[in-house]
Amino acid sequence: MDFTVSHLGSVLIILIAGVANGLEITSQGPTSIEKASSESVKLDCQFSLAPEDSGPLDIEWSLLASDNQKEDKVVILYSGDRAYEDYYPAVKGRAHFNSADPKNGDASINLTGLKSSDTGTYQCKVKKAPGIRSRKMLLTVMVRPSKPRCYAEGPTQEGKDVVLRCMSSEGTNPLQYTWEKTSDNKLLPASAVLDPVGGTMNVRNASTSSSGTYRCTAKNRVGMEECILQLGITPPPNTAGIIAGAIIAVLLALIIIAIILFCCCRARNRKKYEKEISYEIREDVPPPKSRVSTARSFTSVGSQRSSLGSMSPSNLHEYALKPQYDKIPSVEEYERPPSHAPLPPPVASKMAGPNLSRMGAIAVMIPAQNRDGSIV
Repeated sequence: MDFTVSHLGSVLIILIAGVANGLEITSQGPTSIEKASSESVKLDCQFSLAPEDSGPLDIEWSLLASDNQKEDKVVILYSGDRAYEDYYPAVKGRAHFNSADPKNGDASINLTGLKSSDTGTYQCKVKKAPGIRSRKMLLTVMVRPSKPRCYAEGPTQEGKDVVLRCMSSEGTNPLQYTWEKTSDNKLLPASAVLDPVGGTMNVRNASTSSSGTYRCTAKNRVGMEECILQLGITPPPNTAGIIAGAIIAVLLALIIIAIILFCCCRARNRKKYEKEISYEIREDVPPPKSRVSTARSFTSVGSQRSSLGSMSPSNLHEYALKPQYDKIPSVEEYERPPSHAPLPPPVASKMAGPNLSRMGAIAVMIPAQNRDGSIV
């Protein structure tokens, strides 16, 4: 009975020792790592083998899927004394075993040129029959903040609320923003209200003492960047002067417009007056004498002369006593104003027809003409 108990105890001790001395992962490093983009990281996976682990050695690194419905992605593999490093296209050429011969107990890998897409949970699985062990590590690839842009929003006038903004276009959250004054007394204005998440600083009722140089720093767990802002608070503008200047400018513009309109109207009236004067001058100029009318008058005179030749002295005396209103005026008399026209000579009442015929006179009837030269 005693032999049996002692024999069972020895077997149990051997089994426990075999289990304890089997394949084991010996790495004791952190299981969560944060790195910045473009950096490199070592995912540690050290292991030890037991004499009874006599099967072939297989090492497999995989990126576990965040969704159970998706498959895990094999990143790198060691099997049959050979490394296979191009399993996952996303890390092709960037994943390598840390040791040239992983079967010596170092299954660690190095990832270079990290990207934000490399974030995830990686699992190291070591198999050497009958032993199987694995280790998981969470890798978070963070992007450093880009150089922030600093600017003042709104009017930077005394008595106004001035908002200073600081913003990074890139960077993994959480991002923190801090403001500090680097000039004068290096103290922020007493009325300043800071927003470390939004990156703003609101300076209420700003004064000239708020002017100076400010620095904003954007940072997260993997890096920081900063920008400089020069703030100048100006006195408020002279509103009364601006209004007076605007009124004067409007009045001057109205005066100029009125002068231009006056000159245009005056020039138009002058042209109209000159045109009317030219029309009046043309109306006063006598028309040229008509050659046809003159020829007709001479023809008429000839006919009258022939008719007068047959008149008796008594008829001639009677004709001579008629007033000479049918006489054709000369050019000088026609152009002479009416006020200077000479009076017709008195009719010789004592001249008798016989006396005129005795003296050799010949009676001629002269037809009358209008102002345009036509015979009446």
